Amino acid sequence: MTTQPLLQPVRLGALELPNRVIMAPMTRARAHNAELVPTDLHATYYAQRAGAGLIVTEGTWVSPDAIGYI
Repeated sequence: MTTQPLLQPVRLGALELPNRVIMAPMTRARAHNAELVPTDLHATYYAQRAGAGLIVTEGTWVSPDAIGYI
C-alpha cells in the first residue's frame, strides 16, 4: 500500500513540512484576560492540532486600541 500524497512530506519554499495538511487561521478571540494575551487555553488548542504540517495562527492586535471587533 502506498502513502497518500496528503501525508507525504513536502518542501514549501525554505520550509520542509512533514505532511501537506495546512490549518488555516481562525480567529478564536479567547484572550479575555486583562492583558488580552494568549493563555494556556491557546497553547492547548494549538497543541491538539500539532499534527498538521503547517499551522497559520490567528491574528493578534498590537494594542487594545487596535481591536477590530468586540
